[in-house]
Amino acid sequence: MKSITINGSQRESVGKKSTKALRNAGQVPCVLYGGDKAVHFSAAELAFSKLVYTPNAHTVVIALENGETFDAVLQDIQFHPVTDRILHIDFYQLFQDKEIAMDIPVHIIGTSKGVLNGGILRRNRRKLRIKALPTNLPDFIEADITNLKIGGKLYVTAFENDAYKFLHSDNTVVVQIKTARTAVEDEEEDEDELEEGAEAATTEGGETPAAAPEAQE
Repeated sequence: MKSITINGSQRESVGKKSTKALRNAGQVPCVLYGGDKAVHFSAAELAFSKLVYTPNAHTVVIALENGETFDAVLQDIQFHPVTDRILHIDFYQLFQDKEIAMDIPVHIIGTSKGVLNGGILRRNRRKLRIKALPTNLPDFIEADITNLKIGGKLYVTAFENDAYKFLHSDNTVVVQIKTARTAVEDEEEDEDELEEGAEAATTEGGETPAAAPEAQE
């Protein structure tokens, strides 16, 4: 998984006044949990743009001015209810020998047969929560919908992988093709089956059955 480096400064004071002063200076107060003790630090608000305002998942390297570095993932974020500015961020420290739970985005590839026949693609899960060692965290989970017909579904079990495990029930639907009023219900395949049946009847009987005579008025 790709990583983003956040350069920060350790906070000596964590009171309301110092926190307000940080925000007024364009800094975001942060806390790193998961280690022997919580680490309080701050970083420029602009430093989080590639981490927060993206659908992609990333790990984080927190680099402090004193030379300390920590591998982490974003755990929680608070926004201002009016301005949407970042008010506070919680991080969770990563250890290479400990599994971590994380939401991973789902990338759709392929063109569904059902969609070509008028069905509607429905993305039930845009992200899937997995548990894995940090080195096994994927950038995304790929969902190939090429063979999905109208009414077809892809369950989370279709993406099982030895490198990580899903924290969802087996019947969780990730993506499906819903029917629509204009849907053809895979008409082309039905026509192919009818043609094959007609050819078989001709071969067995030696000739094509005659059409029924029209009714006399």
